[in-house]
Amino acid sequence: MDEPQSVTADDRSLTGFVYGLGPTIRALNTVAQEIARTDIFVLILGESGAGKDAYARLIHRRSPYGTSQLHKIDCTALAPGDLLAHINEAKRASNWESPRNVYLDNIQELDLASQRVLLSQLPDAETDRKDEPRARFISSSTRDLNSEVASGRFRRELYFRLNGACLCLPPLRERVEDIGVLAEYFLNKHAAAMKKKAPLLNDKAVQALVAYHWPGNIRELENLVRKIVVLGDVQTALNELRSSSMVTNKPAMVAPGASLKVAARAASKSAERELIMQALERTRWNRKQAARALQISYKSLLYKIKQIEAFPEERENGRGED
Repeated sequence: MDEPQSVTADDRSLTGFVYGLGPTIRALNTVAQEIARTDIFVLILGESGAGKDAYARLIHRRSPYGTSQLHKIDCTALAPGDLLAHINEAKRASNWESPRNVYLDNIQELDLASQRVLLSQLPDAETDRKDEPRARFISSSTRDLNSEVASGRFRRELYFRLNGACLCLPPLRERVEDIGVLAEYFLNKHAAAMKKKAPLLNDKAVQALVAYHWPGNIRELENLVRKIVVLGDVQTALNELRSSSMVTNKPAMVAPGASLKVAARAASKSAERELIMQALERTRWNRKQAARALQISYKSLLYKIKQIEAFPEERENGRGED
């Protein structure tokens, strides 16, 4: 999964970075361009599918080590010994003529033992041997590592060592101005790959894409567009999208024999979930506007979002800023 590697025509200095019409992505591109030219460690934060791999590859290509291969290590379910073997492999491939960028994907999945191994392998300004070539580490996480440190699940020293510079990627629902453009890009990309004619997206189709909250972010959008190309039918794919978005609006299920009080409580919770969902979709997931529409405080809305079972991604990532 990747995004179009270009920006607006009037900003040639950022060519090669992720496309974005909004100020957040343009600011991210500017920061990424500056840090890519250095050997500083980079930490990329964002929800699953938000574009972390895309930024890691783009930073690699624009870095001093961009002529060598990016060495990617998926940290999911990785034992300490396996992690050490991967790092040693990256070091063996690195030399003074061709130093390496090492990409640690899903760094939040490392257990404390693996974190200790990784920490022991990172270069230290005071003790690092000057006769060894340095590897530059780029890491990504779907969770806020600062919170993970506070809860004791992530080593504080490792966090500070990896977090030389931090890029926080916004979810797609907060990039509504880019949804139509990204959809067109993916249509052309997959149509060309499959040697098919790219279906046209009319205004109504784009509005349907913008109205959806995209829990799977850019990856989910690309998968949907790929399905449109395969089927050659925009409407069928959009109907499936609408059906999936309505799953959270089903009536609450109550166990047989439950009391009237229990049933009333379940119905109330279901109704509250639906009202919150409608407010969020109307405001394109702008939580502050949704809170005003619901006539509750912003903090109250964040609390309710975390408690509602319809939004598991909110409980996991704890995101609430707009």
